[in-house]
Amino acid sequence: MATNKIIVGVTVAFILVLIIASIVSIFKGGVFTIPGLAPQSWKNGDKVDLFVNKVTSIHTPIPYRYHDLPVCAPSVDKLEHKSENLGEVITGNRIESSLYELLMLKNVHCKTLCKIPVNSEQVQTLIDLINDEYVVQWQVDSLPAAVKAFSQKTGEIVYETGFPLGTLPQANSGSSTPFLNNHVHITIHYHQTSKAVSPESNEDQFNIVLFEVQPRSIYYKDDNVESTCKTAISGTGIPPLPLQADTKSLTYTYTVEWKSSGTTWEDRWQNYLALQGEGQIHWFSIVNSLMIVFFLSGLVAMIMARTIRRDFMKYMEEEKDEGEESGWKLVRSDVFRHPRFKMLFAVLVGSGVQVFSMSVVTMVFAVLGFLSPSNSGSLTTAVLVLFVWMGVGAGYSSSRIYIMFEGEHRTKNILMTAFLFPGVVFGIAFFLNFFLWYKGSSGAFPFTTMLAIMALWFCISVPLCFLGSRLAYRKDPPKHPGTVNHIPRQIPVQKWYMNPILSVLMGGILPFGAVFIELFFIMSSIWLHRYYFLFGFLFLVFLILVITCAEISVVMCYFQLCSEDWHWWWRSYLTSSASAFYMLLYAIFYYCTRLDLDGFVPSLLYFGYSLILCFFFFVLTGAVGFYSCYWFVRKIYQAIHQD
Repeated sequence: MATNKIIVGVTVAFILVLIIASIVSIFKGGVFTIPGLAPQSWKNGDKVDLFVNKVTSIHTPIPYRYHDLPVCAPSVDKLEHKSENLGEVITGNRIESSLYELLMLKNVHCKTLCKIPVNSEQVQTLIDLINDEYVVQWQVDSLPAAVKAFSQKTGEIVYETGFPLGTLPQANSGSSTPFLNNHVHITIHYHQTSKAVSPESNEDQFNIVLFEVQPRSIYYKDDNVESTCKTAISGTGIPPLPLQADTKSLTYTYTVEWKSSGTTWEDRWQNYLALQGEGQIHWFSIVNSLMIVFFLSGLVAMIMARTIRRDFMKYMEEEKDEGEESGWKLVRSDVFRHPRFKMLFAVLVGSGVQVFSMSVVTMVFAVLGFLSPSNSGSLTTAVLVLFVWMGVGAGYSSSRIYIMFEGEHRTKNILMTAFLFPGVVFGIAFFLNFFLWYKGSSGAFPFTTMLAIMALWFCISVPLCFLGSRLAYRKDPPKHPGTVNHIPRQIPVQKWYMNPILSVLMGGILPFGAVFIELFFIMSSIWLHRYYFLFGFLFLVFLILVITCAEISVVMCYFQLCSEDWHWWWRSYLTSSASAFYMLLYAIFYYCTRLDLDGFVPSLLYFGYSLILCFFFFVLTGAVGFYSCYWFVRKIYQAIHQD
């Protein structure tokens, strides 16, 4: 008993610390600096590397490697690949060196990068990408290239990551020929951190705080590139570069400008992530949602407490008067009867525990700043690695439930736990990967990455599942209060609102209502290529989701038992997990109202990945609902149990 109190106390203290950290993160606008990470400093004249990455579009989830396009690229022997983690590879990042020469504080004006020959097929590729509004992703000091824009709602300056590969002709121009942005004006904002001791020394230290790119299309007719570029920038009538089938060559130029900034290195991500316009809507919507859910949760808890107390008082009086039992007390000899498909039930609960544990640990690291945007791909890597390591929780939970149901095929149960849920997710991702391979996308998993994922699965996750199972089988099976009758009690005819499908669908509304606003911003960050950084909000919403799932599952389970329906096992799991059904409906709504995906393959990718996310949400919320109901049922029947 003392040990349990210590565990509960430590858990509550840990949650309070995370809540405080989340609130601090919210009011600071997010935690972007990785603890212990030292800023990169440069001196006057130091070489600053510009890395190219990929091209992306809001009209399709298919990214492409930048150097696969007809652009200036280093030779194969000089091409350097920046160290990529597993998350960057999975998300389609291909970070590579470029021919752009940037020297600290050294301005460059209209410098020719290269002139390359092109054929009609390459030109058509550029035309197709520009028509799909692809944008180019570059990096300098881990900062993405940004384009300055003006918010239509507030009129303030905001920064959008990536710059357009080209521009489309105006609607009233009568032309359908797009223009290629073959000139970039690179503006790098820096912050001086230390001054030289003497004018002769060269010890000034600078940090890069913003990487801004302004693209432009310039038509170079002759070899006098520098003069034409300067004339175009001055605004004296140089036309843009049209992409036509007879285009034989492309000339790329660039300008580099350095500007001093008062922004410090610690706050440099504020330029990219500052809440503007929609951010205010985000803030008020989240606060409003949290207040509503807190109110409903308190109301449900109060009703449950008063109702159960009244039931106990009534049953005590009935026992004194030797009255006839009714309601949930009447099914006490059937309530712990094993459910149908008990192995599948145990496997789904174990998978839910695995996803829940992975989510909690991931958000802990995110709130503390370890998974910030400054560490590209870290979030995806953390999710994958933590999911693999949490296999021990899946094996333990699944085996404990299975032996509680007196299951005989223990090896089969743990094999299903290790392979069913991960296998479905991997199978969908592998199927979608064929289409990415067919399109030549950088988002397609390389063969080596597929082998690495399978090695993590088979060599780490599966053995950990067996380890968790071994730990579970070493303990005695859970004991329930009372005994189970040999003959099942007949369930009376239920009222229309207690229909299993209807009650499950009603129960899933509230958990979905707790997260649907935050879900909008998460989906926007995924499909509109925006950075998600409000992990403090996310953790608080996740905490509300867990509380809501637990309470709504307990309430619906209580009403079911009061109706003398003792088939509560699957209902407890499905009541809260039905929120995944509403999540899928919302994904369809988001597709129809917010996205403009072109073609069959982009739509297939969207719904395929959305199905994976809904499956994760299904097992997570289902596990929370089941364990809440299981704790509740044991408590109330322990209170009335008589030998």
